[in-house]
Amino acid sequence: MKAYEIQSNAGIDALALVDRPEPKPTAGQVLIQVKATSLNYRDLLIAEGAYDAKQKYPVIPVCDGVGEVVTVGEGVTRVKIGDRVAGTFFQDWIYGSLTREKMKSALGSGNDGMLAEYAVLHQNDLVILPDYLSDIEGATLPCAGVTAWQALVTEGNIRAGDSVLLLGTGGVSIFALQFAKIHGARAIITSSSDDKLARARQLGADETINYKTTPDWEKQVYQLTNRIGVDHVVEVGGAGTLPKSLQAVRIGGRISLIGVLSGRGNEIDPSPILFKNLTVQGIEVGSREMFEAMNQAMQQHQIKPIIDRVFSFTEAREAYHYLKSAAHFGKVVISNDTLYETLRERGLANATLT
Repeated sequence: MKAYEIQSNAGIDALALVDRPEPKPTAGQVLIQVKATSLNYRDLLIAEGAYDAKQKYPVIPVCDGVGEVVTVGEGVTRVKIGDRVAGTFFQDWIYGSLTREKMKSALGSGNDGMLAEYAVLHQNDLVILPDYLSDIEGATLPCAGVTAWQALVTEGNIRAGDSVLLLGTGGVSIFALQFAKIHGARAIITSSSDDKLARARQLGADETINYKTTPDWEKQVYQLTNRIGVDHVVEVGGAGTLPKSLQAVRIGGRISLIGVLSGRGNEIDPSPILFKNLTVQGIEVGSREMFEAMNQAMQQHQIKPIIDRVFSFTEAREAYHYLKSAAHFGKVVISNDTLYETLRERGLANATLT
C-alpha cells in the first residue's frame, strides 16, 4: 500500500510517500480502507520536529481519518465489513480520565496514523460515522471536533445565555462556534481577516473582533460584555494570547487551554487566575465516549463541519503547506484519489467547500 512517512524532523518537504505491506488485522482488530484524513496544527509540529523531543521515526502521520471496514479479525463485534468508521485520537481512551498510558496511544506520533491507503485499528478504538456526513466531513471530527466538544460541553458545561470567546477561525474554534450556538450561547470570535470574520458571522458569531486592527482585543471583549468578561475562553494561542484571555474572562470564568499557535515559553503572570478565581484547564482532545456523544448532538442538529479545502492524497505536502500558511477557515482535508477526482468533476477539488 501507499503511505506517507515522517522519517526525520526535516520538515514538510521531507514527507515521504512510500510503499508498505498492507497491514493485517489480528484478533479484535479491523482493516480500514482510508477514504479521507484531515490536518491539525499538531501534524505540522510533528513534521517539523517540534512536537515531541523523543519522537521515533519513521511514523505514518495524521491522527484524523475515516474509512470503510474491509476486513475484521477474530472476535470483532462492534463493527462489521462495510461500516464507515473514524478512529479515535487516543486509541486507548474509551471513557473516564486521561492517564499517562492512554496518552501513549495517540495516532500519528508515537503510533502510526491515518495518512495511508489502509490502517489497522482495534474495534474498541472506532466510532461509527453518522450517515448524514460524507467521508470528507467525517475526517474532520476526531481531533478538532472532539477537542471543542470536551472544552465547551463535557468539561465546560456550557449553558444557554453563556458567553464564549473563540480565538481565530481554525478547526477547533469553528467547531466551538457551532457547538456554542446549538447550546444557545453568545459567541465572540477573533481573526486578523475581515473576510473570515464575515464568514464567522454567517455561521452565527454574535460579535467579531479583528485582532490586527484591534490589538487590545481583550479590552473590546470587556466592553462587549458590559465590563464583566466572558464566561468561557477557548484558548488556542498559548503563551502569546493567554495573558489577554486572562483579562477577557469574567471573575469565576473558565479558560480551556488547547493550543500553542502563538508560541510557548513566555512568562505568564498567574495573579489573574488567583484574584479572579479562574479555572484554567488543559484540553487533550477527548475519549471515545465524548466522540460518540458529540456525534449524537451533531446528528440531532445536523451540524456540518466547515471545510476550507480538499487536497488529493498525492498533494499531501501541499495540504501541509496550506495549513501552515494559516489561510484556512475551518478544516483542511486530504482525500483518496478516487474521491478527489469526483470532487474535481464537481468543481470542488482543492477549493473552498463552504
